Amino acid sequence: MAAIPTIPPRHYGSKVSQMRETISQPVFAAFCAGGVAGAVSRTVVSPLERLKILFQIQSVGREEYKMSVGKGLMKMWKDEGWRGFMRGNGTNCIRIVPYSAVQFGSYNFYKKFFETSPGTDMGSFRRLVCGGTAGITSVCFTYPLDIVRTRLSIQSASFDALTKAQQAALPGMWKTMVIMYTTEGGIPALYRGILPTVAGVAPYVGLNFMTYELVRQYFTPDGDKNPSAVRKLAAGAISGAVAQTCTYPFDVLRRRFQINTMRGMSYQYKGIFDALKTIIAQEGVKGLYKGIVPNLLKVAPSMASSWLSFEMTRDFLVTLRPASEDL
Repeated sequence: MAAIPTIPPRHYGSKVSQMRETISQPVFAAFCAGGVAGAVSRTVVSPLERLKILFQIQSVGREEYKMSVGKGLMKMWKDEGWRGFMRGNGTNCIRIVPYSAVQFGSYNFYKKFFETSPGTDMGSFRRLVCGGTAGITSVCFTYPLDIVRTRLSIQSASFDALTKAQQAALPGMWKTMVIMYTTEGGIPALYRGILPTVAGVAPYVGLNFMTYELVRQYFTPDGDKNPSAVRKLAAGAISGAVAQTCTYPFDVLRRRFQINTMRGMSYQYKGIFDALKTIIAQEGVKGLYKGIVPNLLKVAPSMASSWLSFEMTRDFLVTLRPASEDL
């Protein structure tokens, strides 16, 4: 019998050291930590995230969820149970992990072009530019999963009367994507609504990163490098609230365009300006802020848990870097 080849202990140790060196690199660590942060934050606020979408896509004649946040959550529970709270969250996590990973990773990558030396202060405007560019990058990579998540979130929510048998036969993530591709125009169907999405995501992500780092600096005691976990949570909540409030109308437009061709909807927008004109004419300016209450309620736990889990995971990965003598 042939001898089983073995890896020399020294060679094995070298491979492990190289892997730890790769994982601990700032951009790679930020990429992995961003994925963890996205999954944690979205799962924490899944019921409010879905309720926000249901509020956003309503229009004149379609107001099954025209009610308070509490009543909306109760209706969701009564109609669909626990699955109603989590509907679309699996797809959302599959989307948000690469989305958040690319966003955090690309932000740290773009920072290299603006920092005179690692760790130096870039200034608010450069943070805004880096964050906005990172947001656009992440959207372009993961948008088809976002539009499918929106479809899954609303397809069972009483917007088009369905029997129990029909609800049980509702398509899942991949089948929904295939149906959209084959019946709604191919690849362009999977990117429907991307323009208002990019228009909203760029300033949102830019404001989020800029505000977080500014508030984080303010919360860091003199002589320390990092604020406490509680202060990081507060900084994340503040940055998310500021960014969401400033860019929320773009989020409403994104959701409306994502379901523009769905059965049971009462609108067919021709473009961004037609959508703005129609929404304001039929629903008033407040139509651009539908769903903002559950959105703001979810921002604090979502962004706080996102930033905290990101920093904890990133810091852990960075500490895996082996000592120079072990390389």
